[in-house]
Amino acid sequence: MSLRLTQLAVSGGKRCVAMLEGASRARRLEGVSSVYELAGAAIAEGASLEEAASKRLGHEVVDISGAEPGVRLLPPIDHPDPAHLYLTGTGLTHLGSAESRDRMHALAAAADAPTDSMRMFLDGLKGGKPAAGVGSQPEWFYKGTGSSVVASGCPLEMPCFALDGGEEPEIAGIYLIDPAGQPLRLGFALANEFSDHVTERENYLWLAHSKLRPAALGPELLGALPADVRGSSRILRGERVIWEKPFLTGESNMSHSISNLEHHHFKYANFRRPGDVHVHFFGTATLSFSDQVRCEPGDLFEISADAFLLPLRNRLATGAPQSFQVRPL
Repeated sequence: MSLRLTQLAVSGGKRCVAMLEGASRARRLEGVSSVYELAGAAIAEGASLEEAASKRLGHEVVDISGAEPGVRLLPPIDHPDPAHLYLTGTGLTHLGSAESRDRMHALAAAADAPTDSMRMFLDGLKGGKPAAGVGSQPEWFYKGTGSSVVASGCPLEMPCFALDGGEEPEIAGIYLIDPAGQPLRLGFALANEFSDHVTERENYLWLAHSKLRPAALGPELLGALPADVRGSSRILRGERVIWEKPFLTGESNMSHSISNLEHHHFKYANFRRPGDVHVHFFGTATLSFSDQVRCEPGDLFEISADAFLLPLRNRLATGAPQSFQVRPL
């Protein structure tokens, strides 16, 4: 059975790390209060993350079903200094993912020429899974720092100036840079990458703006990801399901291998700074926006996948206006 860790806040706000034993219970680890701390201990001991967790597995069982008061699920990774956690991602990585993007931009392209989005997808389809060496370079984007990570159950806020707040159900890889500057993969998490698709559609050069949003991570850190992952994404408005669709992910359903996406992210030296954490989103092919659904504040995003025991749920909200002024010093 693959390693499954979660971070919890228990009575009084005290933190702990626990190993999942099902969808409703977890067993606390002793001597560590965060996955970051656990990973640092594993490095120091020359052990794997799973070995370090098993060594610290205690006897105390925590009810994570919601019935036990004071127990709250946290994101599966964070950093003592949020500025040292990077949120980044790659797009056009899944079989079929170019279709919705291509529809956004097709009107701006000549009728007999593929859009830049389709050309990038086809390039990945051709060379994203090399038998050896480095494959095609994917699309890449930056989302923010650790202060933009949202836990399951917490609101996903779109800025007051946003034109849209739409879900993107996918998998994120979670990494720690070791003291020698080498990236170590801690595992994978279910994610809602969350973007402004209206802004992106209006001008593809605004893609960077559309991605500067919070992102939600499911509470579960999974040690190994199956090649074929089957999930479901749905949106509830009140008690009514207004949209629901299955999604496919994992390498069998991707035009790039995960190792190729990792290479093209960590080839940049500034992303290999010892002690930093990276959360990298691997992309999706399933969006409610592609089906002309417009999400509204109060809507509930619900994402689940067969590889994960716990779902990811977040309600859409709109952030309050924030005043600022740039002035000379």
